[in-house]
Amino acid sequence: MADITSQLVEQVLNAGSQKQSLRILGGGSKAFMGRAVDNSIPELSLREHSGIVSYHPVELVLTARAGTPLTELEAALAENNQMLAFEPPRFSGGEGEGSTLGGTLACHLSGPGRPWSGSVRDHVLGIRLINGYGEHLRFGGQVMKNVAGYDLSRLQAGALGTLGVITEISLKVLPKPASSRTLVSDCELDEAVSIMNRRAGEPKPLTAACWLDNKLYLRLSGAHSAVDATAAQWGGDELDGADRFWQQLRDQQLEFFCSDQPLWRFSVNPSARMPALSGQWLVDWGGAQRWYRGEATFGDMESIAKDAGGQVSLYRGGDRTGEVMHRPSPAEQALQQRLKQAFDPDGLFNPGRLYSWM
Repeated sequence: MADITSQLVEQVLNAGSQKQSLRILGGGSKAFMGRAVDNSIPELSLREHSGIVSYHPVELVLTARAGTPLTELEAALAENNQMLAFEPPRFSGGEGEGSTLGGTLACHLSGPGRPWSGSVRDHVLGIRLINGYGEHLRFGGQVMKNVAGYDLSRLQAGALGTLGVITEISLKVLPKPASSRTLVSDCELDEAVSIMNRRAGEPKPLTAACWLDNKLYLRLSGAHSAVDATAAQWGGDELDGADRFWQQLRDQQLEFFCSDQPLWRFSVNPSARMPALSGQWLVDWGGAQRWYRGEATFGDMESIAKDAGGQVSLYRGGDRTGEVMHRPSPAEQALQQRLKQAFDPDGLFNPGRLYSWM
């Protein structure tokens, strides 16, 4: 555990003076995301910039450096029966220690409970960031009552490091639920989507809903009485080893994800009907997140996403030299370019990682 902020600032200043781009890297576990990056670009590593800065269990607030492994955060929270409610995925690190807090925010990754407990962006209270001028800035706060004004900290969610070097993040944390049970039943995809949407509208302790291989999985979490009463009312078989199933879904370790075929991620209207394609589907987030395994053109996938009221990205595999993120409208692109100019005018950070033009 160490604070190497001064070294990071110096590296950014040197890169700026030489007009040299930088490739930001934490644990290396999510290097597959975004467009292909030129590995000859010098690396700015956050591996050593780690450690919990402050943790107040009573206040439900934690602040940690960006390179802190998620496993370290979870261990500290578990001592107080608390958790990161957005269930961040953990991937094994390519050359590092695995998933880090900074990479989780930069890639905007959240687990199965996202529609009910919120995304990582929803739990961020504030950040510290090194911009393209080498300035170490603070956005937001470290407690909920101090979060006011323009919430620039949340702009980093999904920016893939193109707007600056995240050095520190403050988060809300929550107590672990007292009870959790998972119900499983057989059904076809369209029926499953209908059931998930109907169940999500009921005042019940539903905290995750997904469909895979003609099976619908519903997770109930909360007070013992509420979980047991809902399980009895809804019916279905109780899944043995449910924690393991949701962990494998969260960390993309299920057999569905173990394929060389391109993996597409759709974020759509939860009640949308998707077209019949030759590949395999996995439906998560109560219907709002759809994973598809199969060969397809990016244009066709974009059309499908638009018809379903959402967006698509080529999440893993396939051709990563072209665009892999859903193309923004001209107005959205202009706004993103203005943000890039404000945060990183010389284009130092992760050039082309998010879009070819950024």
